[in-house]
Amino acid sequence: MTSAASAPRALIVGLGKSGLSAARHLSARGWDLAVTDSRESPPGQSAVRALQPGARAAYGRFDLSLLDGVALVVASPGVALDEPLMIAARERGIEVVGDVELFAREAPAPVVGITGTNGKSTVTTLVGRMALRSGRRVAVGGNLGTPVLDLLAQSTPELYVIELSSFQLESTSSLRLLAGAALNLTADHLDRHGSMQAYCAAKARIFRHCATAVVNYDDPWTRSMPEVVVGGDSSLRGAERVVGFSVAGASGADYSLVERQGERWLAIRGTPVLALSAMRIAGLHNAANALAALALGEASGLPLPPMLEELREFTGLAHRSQWVGEKRGVRYINDSKGTNVGATAAAVRGMPGNLLLIAGGDGKGQDFAPLAEALQGRVRRALLIGRDAMRLAAALE
Repeated sequence: MTSAASAPRALIVGLGKSGLSAARHLSARGWDLAVTDSRESPPGQSAVRALQPGARAAYGRFDLSLLDGVALVVASPGVALDEPLMIAARERGIEVVGDVELFAREAPAPVVGITGTNGKSTVTTLVGRMALRSGRRVAVGGNLGTPVLDLLAQSTPELYVIELSSFQLESTSSLRLLAGAALNLTADHLDRHGSMQAYCAAKARIFRHCATAVVNYDDPWTRSMPEVVVGGDSSLRGAERVVGFSVAGASGADYSLVERQGERWLAIRGTPVLALSAMRIAGLHNAANALAALALGEASGLPLPPMLEELREFTGLAHRSQWVGEKRGVRYINDSKGTNVGATAAAVRGMPGNLLLIAGGDGKGQDFAPLAEALQGRVRRALLIGRDAMRLAAALE
C-alpha cells in the first residue's frame, strides 16, 4: 500500500455504477480520490465518503479546480470526452481513461467483448450461459449488469464476457480480446457522437487488439470495422482473424442460415446445426444473435453441443421481444428495451404481421424515416406517445 503522503490522486467524474466501481478499485490500490458529478445529489456520495472520508468532492457541476494534483481522470461512460473538464485534463497532460481501460490493464483471464447498437445484451448473456453450460468458470458484466472493475474483485474466472458500449470503447485503448463482436450499427447516440461515422469509429475500437473479430456481414457499417483506422492512428491494427455471420445470405459468412425441408437452420460453414423452430427466441434478429454467439463461443474454444443446448433453452431477456401473454387472441410482446429505430425495426420484422404498435419517447436525434419501411404491411395501427410522438407520426405518414 502506498503511504498517504505519496499516494497518487485520481479524479472520478460521474458517480454512477461504473464511477463507484472505479472509486472502489482505485481506493483499494492506494489512490487518493477526488470526485465530481454534474448532479447536485448523486446517489454515490455516501459510498465515496465511506471509502475515503476526506475525498475532495464537487457536485452540481464539473469543477476544474479538482484537477490540481491529479495524476489520473476516470470518466464514467455517460460523460462526454469533449466536456471542458476532460479537455482541460488532457491539456495538462493528465491521462483520461474509463473503467474498461482500468479493467484491461489487470484482467487475469481471456476476455470476450460484444458491441453493437442492438442485441449486445442478449449475445453477452448467451455467450456467458454457453460458457457456463460448457463447464467454464465465467464472469459476465460490463455495460450489462456488474461493472467490469467489480468483476476483478471476484474470484478469477476462466473467461470474462463483457458488453461494451460506444461510450466505454471511446476511453479504452489497451483492451485485448480473445474474441470480439460488432453485431450491427444503426443510428443511436448521435446526440453524443455527432455523426454515424464518429459512432462507427468508436465501435470499431473493439477490434484494436482482437484475436478473432466476429462481424455482421449484412451490415455495411460493421463489415468495414476491422479495417477502420480511428483518427489517423497508424498504430491501430485490425483483428488477427475475421469471421462473418449473416441471415441474408452474404457471401463469405461462416455462420449463416440454410434451408432444409422447408425449415431454416442455423449453419456453421454450411453445415446445419439447429432449426430456428427449436429455439425459444423468435425473429431474424434473434437468429443473428444466435449466430454471433456461436461464432464467439467457437472462437473461445467452447464445444458445440452445450452451445446448441443453451440455444434451445434460452428464453431471452426481459423487455426484449419478450412474450408477455395472450388475451382474446391478441399476443402481447414487450420490447420496451428497443429504444432506437434499428431495434424497433428488427423487432417488428421478426414478428408476424397485423401488429398494433405502441411507440414513442425521446428520439435522441435519430431519423425516423427508415422505420416506415419496416412497418409497411406489418403494422395496422400505431399508437404514438411521448416527447417525439409528432415527429414519429410525420415520418410514418
